[in-house]
Amino acid sequence: MNKGSSHTRLILATLHLVLGVLVLSGLIAKAYSLLIIFFGVLYIIRNKNENNEAIYWSAYLVGAEVLFRMTGGMIFYELPKYAVLVFLFAGLIVEKRQHHISLSYLIYILLLLIGIAFVDIPFTESIRKAIAFNLSGPILLGVSAIYFYKRHLSLSALMDMLFYMLLPIISMLTLLYFRTPSVSEIAFGGGASFEASGGYGPNQVATILGVGVFIVGAHLFLKRRIFTLFGIDIVLFTYLIYRGLITFSRGGMITAVLSISVFTYYFILSKENKILNLAKYGGLVALFGFALFVYTSNVTGGMLENRYANKNAAGATKSDFTTGRGTLFISEMSAFMEHPFFGIGVGGGKFYRMEELEIQAASHNEMSRLIAEHGLIGIVALFLLIMVPIRHMFKQPYLARAFLASFLIFWFLTINHSAMRIAFPGFIYGLSVAIIVFNEKEDEDE
Repeated sequence: MNKGSSHTRLILATLHLVLGVLVLSGLIAKAYSLLIIFFGVLYIIRNKNENNEAIYWSAYLVGAEVLFRMTGGMIFYELPKYAVLVFLFAGLIVEKRQHHISLSYLIYILLLLIGIAFVDIPFTESIRKAIAFNLSGPILLGVSAIYFYKRHLSLSALMDMLFYMLLPIISMLTLLYFRTPSVSEIAFGGGASFEASGGYGPNQVATILGVGVFIVGAHLFLKRRIFTLFGIDIVLFTYLIYRGLITFSRGGMITAVLSISVFTYYFILSKENKILNLAKYGGLVALFGFALFVYTSNVTGGMLENRYANKNAAGATKSDFTTGRGTLFISEMSAFMEHPFFGIGVGGGKFYRMEELEIQAASHNEMSRLIAEHGLIGIVALFLLIMVPIRHMFKQPYLARAFLASFLIFWFLTINHSAMRIAFPGFIYGLSVAIIVFNEKEDEDE
């Protein structure tokens, strides 16, 4: 990284530390989110997406989505998904370069739309809202996959994109620092902590903090800097993990750990001296993670260890490790067995559970929701989503696989614990089918 680029990154990262304080005002948060969308569309169209403006603006908004929700910065709940859709679609339309259009993902989108014909929800409910809530994420995934499919991205462009995604996550850290009480004042128990998550949903907060952990980790592996100084980046990395752990929401942090583990594996394979690098990188990651977990468990009075061991505050093992997700999964499989061909229709899962189990809850598992609401068509769609990136990934060099496999794991695990409530899994999936290009200075054997 040249000095100019490093200096710009330092300024942007520092400004976003300050932004975390400013968006405590809901009015400022709303104004800022609208400005991001307005200028994003403006720059993409004006520059005809020549410098991948679409992915940079999309990445930034994906990273900012939960921050804006925490601060009341969204005009309506699904706005980030629609905005990212517009960014990517506009980029495809205005750019001059030729692009591969994947038939698989066009078929995937068409398969999703078939489910609309079988919508069967109570008359008093809004069909439009049911369709928008359940299909906005999957449609975004399809458009993201079409945009990125076999698109050539330099390693520098990819790292810049991840940096822009990280910026609003840095703002979230500032927000959490000022909005949450000290750890000693929080009564941790056997469930996720809203107090430690800034008063917002721990699942979504931990998911995005986990994304930040991965992004900073990738920068450290590739010796690229966020705040210019290595020591400050280590502090940022540590604090992201710490804040993620004390949310007591396991999904986001487990996903981050597995993604970094896979990244480490392929990163080591890309090196010449694999045994030495295994000890160097693998050992450091494992030791650092273990030490931080033990420290955080101690400051929470051992409650963190209980949480990950599926125990309640008294230390007794809880009967359900999935915190209710297993029940939702079984209900969706039952719905599929009753309606195997075309499913119960888009948005029908929520009302099926209300009728059969008297449970009022939206799905936390996108895979089972897709199967329940779309039937066999949903299974075909899932098959396409899994097989296309896997086949693509194993044709790429090891360092490229480190990123592609991590992106795919992020998508897969996130949709299995948080469905597609946020834009992140749909956007990150698309990156798993991109082609990462290395120049002489970014050679995978470096």
